[in-house]
Amino acid sequence: MKTYKFRILFVAICTSLLFVQCSDDDDNGNVILQETCDDGIQNQDEEGVDCGGTACVPCVTALDFSGNYSQEDIMGRPGINTVFGGSNAIKNNFNGSIVSGRSSFQAGFQERLEFYHDVYAASLGIDPADLDYETNILGLDAATFTTVLAQFDAIQVAPNAPTTYYDGTNALTGRNLSDDVIDISLTLMFGGMSGTRFDGNNGTPQLTSDGVDSGDRDFTLGFPYLETPNN
Repeated sequence: MKTYKFRILFVAICTSLLFVQCSDDDDNGNVILQETCDDGIQNQDEEGVDCGGTACVPCVTALDFSGNYSQEDIMGRPGINTVFGGSNAIKNNFNGSIVSGRSSFQAGFQERLEFYHDVYAASLGIDPADLDYETNILGLDAATFTTVLAQFDAIQVAPNAPTTYYDGTNALTGRNLSDDVIDISLTLMFGGMSGTRFDGNNGTPQLTSDGVDSGDRDFTLGFPYLETPNN
């Protein structure tokens, strides 16, 4: 009888060891055999999950927005400041100003607009006094046009009108990728009421176009909108 009890005890111990061994096998399936910086677990001496410590890249910490800041740059249409800013000091001041506080730039912008006409008048052999900016196709005289440039240089969107830089009817209601912003801007500056004042015809210089179009880019495709390479 005593021998029988020992056998039962022996079988019980072996069975327990078997279950323990089975349990270890199951756990081993989840063991990280080698800790790495891309195992998805914060281990080693990492400061976060797979970052920090001696082996992994530094962890990205939240940006600190406390303290005082100064505005270095703001622009809606970069060409405006480039073309009408004149000096670097004016351009820097324009970039550092807020849109609603730019009325002081209007006079300088108008002076610059007239200066460009003086330059072209001289190149045509015309007295600069006889060749001034002419009200453009939007009906904006020099003062109004430069006011729009100086005080509304921001991204503009008209929620109830077609999105376009200028489509012949609507103007500055947004911008399509296919809009030729440079040509439209030059036309507003030099095209006069007809839009063709200095379009290269009738002995006039071509001032209403930079001669660069969008090529064969297909704007219905995804970014980047690349033109076919030249062979």
